[in-house]
Amino acid sequence: MRGPAKAAVGDLALFGGPPLLTRPAHVGAPNVPDPARVTALIAGALERRWLTNDGPLVQAFEARLREAHGVRHAVTTSSGTLGLMLMIRALGLTGSVVVPALTFVATAHALLWQGVTPVFCDVDPETWMLDPERVAAAIRPDTSGVLGVHLWGHVCDVEGLEAVTRPRGLRLAFDAAHAVASSRGGRPAGGFGEAEALSFHATKVLNAFEGGAVTTDDDGLAERLALMRNFGFAGPDEVVSAGINGKMSEAHAAMGLASLEELPRFLEANARNMAAYRRGLEAVPGVRLRAAPAAGETNDHYVVIEVDRASAGLSRDALCDLLTAENVLARRYFFPGCHRMEPYRSLWPDAGERLPVTERLLGRVLCLPTGTAVDAAAVDRVCALIGF
Repeated sequence: MRGPAKAAVGDLALFGGPPLLTRPAHVGAPNVPDPARVTALIAGALERRWLTNDGPLVQAFEARLREAHGVRHAVTTSSGTLGLMLMIRALGLTGSVVVPALTFVATAHALLWQGVTPVFCDVDPETWMLDPERVAAAIRPDTSGVLGVHLWGHVCDVEGLEAVTRPRGLRLAFDAAHAVASSRGGRPAGGFGEAEALSFHATKVLNAFEGGAVTTDDDGLAERLALMRNFGFAGPDEVVSAGINGKMSEAHAAMGLASLEELPRFLEANARNMAAYRRGLEAVPGVRLRAAPAAGETNDHYVVIEVDRASAGLSRDALCDLLTAENVLARRYFFPGCHRMEPYRSLWPDAGERLPVTERLLGRVLCLPTGTAVDAAAVDRVCALIGF
């Protein structure tokens, strides 16, 4: 960070006058497919008067998801978090489950709501995801499984986690909320572990307004999930198990289908923006863009930088405030960390002492705007602000 930026921290105005970006560029601005296509699909559902309860659009969306993720089953849900909760319950997880603290709090909440204790584990300093060696050390006598998180469009070290869980007879599943259209070793996310939970929230690379899905190759697990999301109904008048209402509606599936059709356009925009950020930030002192995996293995939907205060001349938080003042609405994902949010900070106030890498990253990482709502000119301006 060059000298003038440091001086601007006090008044937040880098250049004086109105913000440099006249229209806000913010993290999580939705990718929007052709509105006419969305409304036509919804109109068809209205004409059929089949608006929910496993309608033809939901069935079509699930079929497309199975194909895209190379799995036998994709069970859609009303939200990604509910998909996580159903997956945890269908897998029979009990006692405790090892999970990273560097994740959205829904990962931990989904466990706690099922009466399962999340055991927060530190992450690898390079990948920023679960470190298999640390996972092995975090396993307790009551541990029933490991819930990995594919973070910011990058896929976990699934092989390393399998090497830890298989010999111990532990279940292995993944929170893949960030990983639609990402892959590892040529295999798409969604087909790893025993099951993966996807999210189609409006902020994701592929959105269905709201929604989620659980993908798996396990026939029995898929059957349990389908029962659980529909009150346990196995037929019109037959309830065979306890369940809840976790179904996806036809309107949400319509948005999902239309978004799937335009996913290549969304990915192209992300790749273009990521390349522009790499060019624009490579020479900025104290700012490191997260390392890229092998070509084509990430959806590029999360532009994450690490800010080193000593080299940059200002903290991550100060930089975030400066960007906000210029209409660049960056986010401090996932500050302050699950272990520092309630109820976890009251339950385990010393958890941070066992998470040194996580603690360091939570004070240094910043997510920058991307997606189809951000053009090349906006990326150039963001880079200019950071490097000022």
